[in-house]
Amino acid sequence: MAAVGFVGLGAMGSRMAKRLLDSGRSVVGYNRTPDKARALAAAGLTLAKSPRAVAEATDAVFSMVTDNVALRAIGLGPDGVVAGLRPGAVWVEMSTVSPAVTRELGQAVAARGAALIDAPVSGSPVTLEAGQLSFMVGGDPAALEKVREHVLAIGPTITHVGELGLAVTMKIATNLNLAVQMLAFCEAVALAEKAGIERERAVEVLLKSVIASPMIKYRGPFVLGMPAEALFNVDMSKKDLGLALEMGRTLGVPLPSVALVDQLLSAARGLDLADYDFAVVFDVIARMSGLRPSAKLTAG
Repeated sequence: MAAVGFVGLGAMGSRMAKRLLDSGRSVVGYNRTPDKARALAAAGLTLAKSPRAVAEATDAVFSMVTDNVALRAIGLGPDGVVAGLRPGAVWVEMSTVSPAVTRELGQAVAARGAALIDAPVSGSPVTLEAGQLSFMVGGDPAALEKVREHVLAIGPTITHVGELGLAVTMKIATNLNLAVQMLAFCEAVALAEKAGIERERAVEVLLKSVIASPMIKYRGPFVLGMPAEALFNVDMSKKDLGLALEMGRTLGVPLPSVALVDQLLSAARGLDLADYDFAVVFDVIARMSGLRPSAKLTAG
């Protein structure tokens, strides 16, 4: 089986690369901080010195980075992915970034005789490790078919949504729901607690109710205590909400609930809570309501 490339071995990327390794594939990877990829190297991943070296060694390159700046950094320039792409290769770009940046890179990739598809995911490290991650894909369907089996080794669900850039558009539309749903959940818990219901019992009832989406089921308990490692911290959530608000302004779509939760996450940042999972918006609501913060924050 031909080697697969992977650029960006952070919280999600490292777990994805591990699934590729566990499927029996050879993986050539790059991370800006090599020490963070040592465990993967011990598991069989070959560490490359640059994104370009990854692309030169493979016909399918996956990438998962934080934002527009990071994507341009790994994609462009003499050491970037684009410079190393072989003719006929496919770059599977999974980051949540601006659709305009995705299309910009798509033009550069096409000039190399290769193809870029945007393939952001719906899920978290929890769903990824459970083998339940789903992909939305934009770009040439023929390019998707070239890498379909590699993608399925990471997650079981693929939905092609249209031309390049539309998958990351759909991802932004999906992610705005995460923060808005979590805010509503936090408001419900705070209201119930303020009325005299124990916080733990309010969470239990809500998680058994019709409002318990898959995301709420695993993130709702965070209001009882933040996890040691954030699944998706405040700054990352604000980045995605900023992308949504920018698209809303451009397309003339009002997003009032998105604007509200974005402001509350700004308050969380001002309270030095930016490193926590964005569920820490509960602590903003709690402080405004005269309630105690989450157990983890009390202990820490």
